[in-house]
Parts: sequence; C-alpha cells; structure tokens
Amino acid sequence: MGKLAVLALRAVILGLVAGTVFVQAVLVPIMIFDHDVNDPPLSQRLPIIVIIALGTVTAEVILFCVWKLVTMVKRGTVFSPAAFRHVDIVIGAFVFAALLTFGFGAALAPLGDETTPPAFVLLIGVAGLGVLGVALIVFVLRLLLAQAIARDAQAAHLEAELGEVI
Repeated sequence: MGKLAVLALRAVILGLVAGTVFVQAVLVPIMIFDHDVNDPPLSQRLPIIVIIALGTVTAEVILFCVWKLVTMVKRGTVFSPAAFRHVDIVIGAFVFAALLTFGFGAALAPLGDETTPPAFVLLIGVAGLGVLGVALIVFVLRLLLAQAIARDAQAAHLEAELGEVI
C-alpha cells in the first residue's frame, strides 16, 4: 500500500471519527433535550436515540481497528496472527451494527399509528442485510489473510530448509 493511499485512508478515517464524535457530542443531546410539543415523549424516542449512540460507537470501533490494520500494513506486519484480533473485532462490530439496524427498523415500525411507512421499515431491513453482507465479506477476507499467513510461514520454512542445504 503506497504512502499516498495510507495518508488518504487515514484522512478519511479521521473525518469519519470527527463525524461520529459530532453525533455523540451534539446531535444525541439535541435529540434528548430539544423537542417540540408535537414530538413523541422521550420514552418513545429513547430506543432510537440509544441505537444511534451505539451505532456511532460501533463505527468508531471499526474505524479504530482499520487504523490499526493500516498501521500494520505500513509496517509490513499485517501478515501475522496479531492482525486476526483486529479483523475479528471488525466482523463482530459489523454483525452488531446489523442488529442495531434491524432494531432501528423495529423501533420505527408503526405501532398502530401509521407514523412510519412500512416500505421505509422494509428498506431499513434491507440495509441491515447489507451490513450483514459486509460482515461476511470481511470474514472471507479474514480467511484469505489466514491463507496468506500460512503460505508465508510455509515459504519461510522452505527458505530455511533451502538455506541449510546450500
């Protein structure tokens, strides 16, 4: 991975972290404390607010792990068992994000008063499936990383044997 690509990815990660911190520090308190008379009571809005707050924390966990993996790539140490810890956390975080997405759809689902169109809830469910798909893609990439580490170890072993022969 080139230096420019690492720098660009880190800039994107920092921008996304700034966005999640803004959501946590500004938007979540606004959703809690600044409401209109026509807004539903806090008890009805609270599940959505909690899901949004947990979603931003989940995004921050993913971004932190990607930052660590990019650092490992830059150092040339990504093909080591230490990378699995970060990849496993990313997979778990995406599964959790999918569950949060499904929960968000359930929280918005109309409970007798047609406040949220059913098609919107369905779209949120489809988005949850998309997030699960990302978790599966990362899982496949984890399997590829495991194969690469095994091949690297095998190559090092063969190189050592060849060194002994020569």
